[in-house]
Amino acid sequence: MLEIIVDTIEKSPNNCITFADYMELVLYHPERGYYSSGKVGIGSQGDFFTASSLGSDFGELLAEQFREMFAIVNNSDSFTLVEVGAGTGNLAADILGYFKGKYPDFYQKINYIIIEESPKLIEQQKDNLQKFEQITWKSWQDVADNSIIGCIFSNELIDAFPVHQIVVEHKTLKEVYITWKDKKITELIRDIYTPKLLNYFQLINVDLTNDDYPENYRTEVNLKALDWLKIVAQKMKKGYLLTIDYGYDAVKYYHPQRYQGTLNCYYEHRHHHNPYVNLGEQDITAHVDFTALEKQGKVLGLETVGLTQQGLFLMSLGLGDRLSELSNGNYTLPEILKRRDALHQLIDPTGLGGFKVLIQSKDITDNQLLKGLKENI
Repeated sequence: MLEIIVDTIEKSPNNCITFADYMELVLYHPERGYYSSGKVGIGSQGDFFTASSLGSDFGELLAEQFREMFAIVNNSDSFTLVEVGAGTGNLAADILGYFKGKYPDFYQKINYIIIEESPKLIEQQKDNLQKFEQITWKSWQDVADNSIIGCIFSNELIDAFPVHQIVVEHKTLKEVYITWKDKKITELIRDIYTPKLLNYFQLINVDLTNDDYPENYRTEVNLKALDWLKIVAQKMKKGYLLTIDYGYDAVKYYHPQRYQGTLNCYYEHRHHHNPYVNLGEQDITAHVDFTALEKQGKVLGLETVGLTQQGLFLMSLGLGDRLSELSNGNYTLPEILKRRDALHQLIDPTGLGGFKVLIQSKDITDNQLLKGLKENI
């Protein structure tokens, strides 16, 4: 991975690349990138947990929300679910397994598309999902514009998009670049790469150059998230976009006291802030700016239906009932303790329960409040 980075730097103008380009390499290089290489570790033996690694409840509760969306979209023949970034396929298995067992008629109406860039992850997904015949794997290029009637959704996807790093110097926005100097990866602070970065802060109405922000204030900008939204809006004809991730609104994200940004690295369940070690072997993420998603969505014709916390969202969809069922005598004590712990992790406000759930819609005239959004933040 280091050889690839150095080679890329040496072939680039001025012998440097943006931090976003660097992050793209270490996470998504076809052979050596963390996500592309099949090294991603999810669960107790990996680098991080996701909600779907705690059991089937998360996917089953999501499935209930999809059923309500189907009723509102009112397309009786079929309903397309598009999962973007499906990991090992556990979430898809939980959703489709739940439909197949509890709602077999609805199950027959589901078209399930997985959008996945990593060939090695696709192999894992196909192996795990053999029994579900209605799944197809596609790239966005394979999906026709204005063709999706249903729901496009993701869980912990956008936090892993490459981000630009911004630094405030003398009340001017600068950008972090990466070069190779004295046989080590070195940061450079230079003029910003693209005016899109300035446009981003106009979109969210944040001015990092005012007196509230300290010298050398550092933060991130996720331009790829805005490009991704544009693709989603193009592909969707009618339905919903459901985004689950950790993040803040713009006011909290770009608060003057958050002067070191939100960039985090995860390696074997330990988190740290050095993206220049464990090259291609560790996860690198940044929190999501949900204000940007909402405002860019509005520009693209995606209306905000609601924004809530994952814990509230799952409780509204019936997680509380599942907790109550543990006392009905059908479980052994070890089963009760294990399942209760998993359910509590899904709603813990200091962990997964504090994640945000954003639902946006396109061409839904009756934007009634969805069941999962009854407890909005």
